[in-house]
Amino acid sequence: MDVRNCKSCGKLFNYFGGQQFCPICLNELEEKFKVIKDYIYDHPEADVQEISTEFQVGIPIIHRWIREERLSFSENSAIGLECEGCGVTIKTGRFCKKCKNDLTHGFANAFTKQAPVKREEKTVASPKMRFFK
Repeated sequence: MDVRNCKSCGKLFNYFGGQQFCPICLNELEEKFKVIKDYIYDHPEADVQEISTEFQVGIPIIHRWIREERLSFSENSAIGLECEGCGVTIKTGRFCKKCKNDLTHGFANAFTKQAPVKREEKTVASPKMRFFK
């Protein structure tokens, strides 16, 4: 069992992997997420700094929600992240559509069966058995 301090309130909690927040702070963060999602829907031109100061949520947490594709922004929004594959600006996720497509086809091709290798048959000149002394 791994015991850690919550990044938000500092209390000890049993850490099982994933978020480094205690269950109480994690529930509060999820409630803030729902409010932020509604706010973005009503204000599509809002930027990350404005959202962070308005709801007292760290910018890295907002970026994590964008990378996890939990938050997405309209095309006319000023918010954008870089694609981890090619560096083009994207509105949500980790990869642009082109890089996602390349990754998908790359994994699909990795599991295709390769043609079996043909082995040459050895022909024996004489069908007799030979013994060496």
